[in-house]
Amino acid sequence: MTTLGPGTRAGIWTQGCTLHCNGCLSRDTWDADPRKAVPVETVLGWLKSLPGRVDGVTISGGEPFQQPAALAALLRGVRAWRDGHDHETIALDILVYSGYVYSRLSRTAETREILDMCDAVIAGPYVDRLNPGGRHSRGGSLLWRGSANQRVVPLSPLGRERYGALADIGKTEEVTGPRVQVSVDEGPEGRRVYYIGIPRRGDMDHLMSSLDRAGVRSGDVSWRP
Repeated sequence: MTTLGPGTRAGIWTQGCTLHCNGCLSRDTWDADPRKAVPVETVLGWLKSLPGRVDGVTISGGEPFQQPAALAALLRGVRAWRDGHDHETIALDILVYSGYVYSRLSRTAETREILDMCDAVIAGPYVDRLNPGGRHSRGGSLLWRGSANQRVVPLSPLGRERYGALADIGKTEEVTGPRVQVSVDEGPEGRRVYYIGIPRRGDMDHLMSSLDRAGVRSGDVSWRP
């Protein structure tokens, strides 16, 4: 994917989130279904099997920090894969999204250990009224963020290199707004269309209306009850 962090990235979504932000695009990840649990080693095996180069790994959800033990194990595996001598990817960064504010994430030893393994986190709940679309009114950017309250926190030298400008909204000249990419998967349950990224408020309803007018009907969508 190319819409949740710099460059071409591997995306990992966790299931389970009790925050239930109004306007969340990923309501389908709220429920933690044990029948759909995936071992960390399986996720790492998928990551190692990717055929092309990736510039980073993005972990979102759901709420990744509501599975702290599994998240820590996953991050240890990703870092070992990144640091392996036979790995050709250069400067691969790890970005984790969380609906918790950073002050809460840094409160306990368990979560601080997780933060120490990340290059950056984007922290804070999604607030629908603070997603006005495109550029934030104070002159910064919503690039890679859903709403203006969310904070970009670099946590390593590589994180500061790639995310430092966005962490300081007053100084960044980045004006690129949210982006969405589309992926189509043909599976046993039929055709599924995935929208990956962070749309502006109202974009998805506008898209559905446009598709309806074109005669394209959608079934269940992840951003409606």
